[in-house]
Amino acid sequence: MVMRVPVPVPKAARQALRRHAGQELALIPKGKGVRVVPVPEWAQLQGVAKGARRGGYRDRKD
Repeated sequence: MVMRVPVPVPKAARQALRRHAGQELALIPKGKGVRVVPVPEWAQLQGVAKGARRGGYRDRKD
């Protein structure tokens, strides 16, 4: 299920958390609450897996 609903976040809270208007956020269930995290942009993910092994970790052949 994907829902895109605008949720207003006060400017003071955005500044304290270093977020900007229009940024996408993901809601992750955590215990009895919800954790709000920013959805990373592709440019931020560049190089995140640099040096990772590319083989020898799967338990089956596809």
